[in-house]
Amino acid sequence: MPRDQHRRPEPESSATVQLNHTAVYATDRQLSAEFIAAILGLKVGAPFGPFLPVDLGNGVTLDYYEKREEPIQPQHYAFLVPDDRFDTMITRLEAVGVTYYADPGHTEPGRINRLFGGRGAYFDDPDGHNMEIMTRPYTRP
Repeated sequence: MPRDQHRRPEPESSATVQLNHTAVYATDRQLSAEFIAAILGLKVGAPFGPFLPVDLGNGVTLDYYEKREEPIQPQHYAFLVPDDRFDTMITRLEAVGVTYYADPGHTEPGRINRLFGGRGAYFDDPDGHNMEIMTRPYTRP
């Protein structure tokens, strides 16, 4: 087979591709969806088939899907949040007894980071997903 047949097509503009939704596995979809919605100040939507959505307000939903028969593989989810709502989110975490950390490895409890001129924190959801809130996006080279 000629080498040319395995060439990648030229990339299209990234402006044409947007994340619409992602499935988030949970042992209890209601508990997990309500948890993140409460911390971020959002609402849990109506069930859609086996999914329970949390609308992030930018055209993206977290679609919680219940998996009880096997362990949940923790994932990382990062949320860009308004600076004026960050402190409220930290207060909500403290109110429900969830420890937040300045780092993704969870070695700096009760602290936030100040990366890229913003503020950020990491915390676990009920299934151990490593959630992140940040007020400035990461600067990429």
